[in-house]
Amino acid sequence: MYFLVRVNPKDIDFLNKIMEGYDGLGWVTTVDPLLGLLKINVTPDTKDEVGEILRGFPVHIAVEDLVEEC
Repeated sequence: MYFLVRVNPKDIDFLNKIMEGYDGLGWVTTVDPLLGLLKINVTPDTKDEVGEILRGFPVHIAVEDLVEEC
């Protein structure tokens, strides 16, 4: 399960470092660095908390989708 998000490419490292600070709450993978497209891998138990973090983030984050894989 993951959030597909888009940020300004200059904010990729910032978002990654913030998520790292939450010690495993979500894992960031860069899909396309030029477009600022990222996957934030979550578990069913952490998806709501990560969603709250993304909504309150200090830079603009466009949540494209929440993908629930089998």
